Amino acid sequence: MNKPEQLLAIQAYCQEIFGKDATGHDFFHLKRVAHIAGKIALHEGADEFICTAGAWLHDVGDHKLFSDPAQALVKMNNFLKEIHLTTEQITNIRLAIENISFSKGKVPTTLEGKIIQDADRIDAIGAIGIARTFAYGGAKGQLIYHDEQKEGTSVQHFYDKILTLKDTLHTESAKRLAEKRHQFVKVYLEQFFEEWG
Repeated sequence: MNKPEQLLAIQAYCQEIFGKDATGHDFFHLKRVAHIAGKIALHEGADEFICTAGAWLHDVGDHKLFSDPAQALVKMNNFLKEIHLTTEQITNIRLAIENISFSKGKVPTTLEGKIIQDADRIDAIGAIGIARTFAYGGAKGQLIYHDEQKEGTSVQHFYDKILTLKDTLHTESAKRLAEKRHQFVKVYLEQFFEEWG
């Protein structure tokens, strides 16, 4: 299998796992993150294959999405062996995706990991990020907003996480991509509160 064929196989694997996700961590989220990561990799001189493959797989084993994260990662490893990735490639992908999650509060150790984390965070900002925030909140039974109980609402999530993401990005390419999206979220929140009254 050559690299384009391996990436197609990885896409199909992700479609099978995330195709019916309703939390905003669906197949199309992975597709966007893979596209953004590939674009950043070209500008930053990183391994484009590891960035793209890792971006497709970055939510595998996320504790928010899997009842048994460790088992999900074992299955992913086995799958990558089946499509003939080298031990080094698998190790590099695992290294790149192990500390992506915002909730872990960690910085990936490799450039590829930093790029995937940047791409994932960019997809959490802007119009898509707004839609994903409300999709996740709805899937988890969160209120949209409440005048008296702000904690645990979807709107509070913008202040706890989404508006902080721009300042956590590692690469200059990602910072440029994030700026317009960040401003859009701020404008959206102003409009939200105006309508909320």
